[in-house]
Amino acid sequence: MRLQDKVAIITGAGRGIGQATAVKFAREGAKVVVCDLSPEWIEETIELCKETRGDAFGYVADVRDPKSLEGMVDATLAKWGRVDVLVNNAGIVMDAQLKNMTEDQFDTVIDINLKGVYNCTKAVVNTMLAQQSGVILNASSIVGLYGNFGQTNYAAAKFGVIGMVKTWARELGRKGIRANAVCPGFIATSILGSIPERVLHALEEKVPMGRLGKPEEVANTFAFLASDEASYINGAVIEVSGGLVI
Repeated sequence: MRLQDKVAIITGAGRGIGQATAVKFAREGAKVVVCDLSPEWIEETIELCKETRGDAFGYVADVRDPKSLEGMVDATLAKWGRVDVLVNNAGIVMDAQLKNMTEDQFDTVIDINLKGVYNCTKAVVNTMLAQQSGVILNASSIVGLYGNFGQTNYAAAKFGVIGMVKTWARELGRKGIRANAVCPGFIATSILGSIPERVLHALEEKVPMGRLGKPEEVANTFAFLASDEASYINGAVIEVSGGLVI
């Protein structure tokens, strides 16, 4: 198992890509900290991890609250003694065209999708530096590379987390810590639930592979990057989009 005994914190792990990543990591032998705002979703993910015979525990934390994140890291160290991997996956969408976007819509997305990534990484970096090892993985998006209609806030945040990864790769690489970003395309999760069927079909038509991605396909990429098989990959930005932007 490629992640045997690695300790991994995954934010936004209660649903979608985060849940699939938690389950994949548990299946690959990792000890998983399931972080989310919803206790019910956390418990669901933990049960799925246990079905793989994986080891997991949950922690309710808000990525906007550094103190709650410090508590999560302290609890992780008390239980398992280290933090090997951080997957910054938590995020939301609050879409609107620029002319209609409210200050609250902009600030909330930036606070969670960008500042939240900073907060989480800040909470674990000293532990990783002391270990002289670690992997930081940021969930970006193809929107962070190419923009998208009605997503000024989301694009800004997802572009920003790529900039963070490239900076951390330079700062932390010599300390044994790797940082990389994954950019999913259109993935079949609940975040697409509000999109009309005809629009989803149009999205599928744009993808050369002719379908939406699966959360597990993004999770597989995170698992590879977290593993020792990716030991010389640092500062990379990997698209998982079925070739959408070709």
